[in-house]
Amino acid sequence: MRELFHQQMNRLSDTIVLEAKAVKKAMNRASVAMRDANLAKAEKVIDADRKIDFFERSIDEMGVSILARQAPVASDLRVVVSALRVSSILEQMGDLARHIAYVARSRYPHAVLPDTALGVLVKMAEHASSMAENVALLIETRDLKFATAIEEEDDFLDELHEKTFSYVLDNDLDLTRQEIIDIILLGRYLERFGDHAVSVAQRVQFMVNGIQDFSDPFAEVDLTEI
Repeated sequence: MRELFHQQMNRLSDTIVLEAKAVKKAMNRASVAMRDANLAKAEKVIDADRKIDFFERSIDEMGVSILARQAPVASDLRVVVSALRVSSILEQMGDLARHIAYVARSRYPHAVLPDTALGVLVKMAEHASSMAENVALLIETRDLKFATAIEEEDDFLDELHEKTFSYVLDNDLDLTRQEIIDIILLGRYLERFGDHAVSVAQRVQFMVNGIQDFSDPFAEVDLTEI
């Protein structure tokens, strides 16, 4: 029975690594699609999103089965519960990469934005791709140095996101309404991708050391008044 349990846990871990690597590849391709108006890359991101969804469903099924049949405790329980949450976050990261690819595809054969505004979004995409790489390495190795790198890089991503608003408000750029919408949407997709990467980093930290360091949504809420 224990041998079967270890096989199931290993399969769960292997599958979430595959999902993380698929998300990394999706963001890399979405970044190129946006930067180079590359239709082929955009199409690959959109098509491959089904694989990420498949990995999430598989992890859900494996996790629920392990919880129901094996009743894991201590560190094993942390791994299963964290894997279920991380898998869901990775699926959302894949969706964000797909949204970026949709924008790139819809503007083909033209660039998504003029060079002036596109530059900051390309830098954001490069940071997002780097964070996706570290997410995949963190999940595969559980080396928390990658969690630290993810959280540090998210600060740069947030700074770049703030810069996108200056382009929207700059009348000298003479942007069309569609271009303004694209700047706002792409900036938001990339910023949220970074936030999700940080969430994964926090969940893996909990998986490894059992210390929960997530933001408390009720920290500033007076529950007595609800």
